[in-house]
Amino acid sequence: MDVTEPPGITVDGVSFGYPGRPVLRDVDLRVAPGDLVALIGLNGCGKSTLLRLAAGLARPDRGRVLLGDVDLARLGRRAAARRVALLHQSAPPVPGMTVRQLVRQGRYAQRGPLGMLREGEDAAVRRALADAGVERWAERPVDALSGGERQRVRLAMALAQDTRVLLLDEPTTYLDLRHQLEVLQTVVRLRAERGLTVVMVLHDLGHAARFAQRVVALRDGRVVADGAPGAVVTPGLLAEVLGVSGRVGRDPEGGWPVCYPDHPLPHGF
Repeated sequence: MDVTEPPGITVDGVSFGYPGRPVLRDVDLRVAPGDLVALIGLNGCGKSTLLRLAAGLARPDRGRVLLGDVDLARLGRRAAARRVALLHQSAPPVPGMTVRQLVRQGRYAQRGPLGMLREGEDAAVRRALADAGVERWAERPVDALSGGERQRVRLAMALAQDTRVLLLDEPTTYLDLRHQLEVLQTVVRLRAERGLTVVMVLHDLGHAARFAQRVVALRDGRVVADGAPGAVVTPGLLAEVLGVSGRVGRDPEGGWPVCYPDHPLPHGF
């Protein structure tokens, strides 16, 4: 584990949108070094956009996003990718590419185009394959893997960037329950082993409450709740943010909040 502290993320008065469609409105958010934060909210509330801004893939219309003390707007995309890795919600198919070849693509930001032309792989690729638990598939075609296996390979590619900040956009989408738990438990383990700052978008509030240190809820492009799961995950949050009526209990062993959604609320709740 790297003994140096990973950078935190500061979102300071950020607004962002497209012509005629605002997405984020005056968002303030602080992610402390080493935190594991879950972003939740309905589709279209701005979660994925916030991750793109935090990865340096877009620039705010107003405000700023800092990685440590560095304003991401001043960095090019490759320079940003040396500091923060983003696992996108979806990825194009990669016919004919092996797991090792795909994971090696994560080294582009560090090695550059000339470095990528050289044969062989560096220690970061080998470590990423091992940390994500995909070494045994290294020579298999990616398109021959199951959805859960491919997601772990994509996580390995993000880890190969060898950054101290990891952003995950709905890493459990389309996965069955077993693979959802495998991916989330892997993220928690790697955060501790590598000393990472992690922000992940999740649709399942139960998973957010169990695996994250903090839950940040967005609605209509604004942060409406931010805190430890035990304080934030309430029946009021289910109603205000997710549009469902429900109950919240406590896991008898782990103590984290457990959600029991009952029925959807009317549109315009």
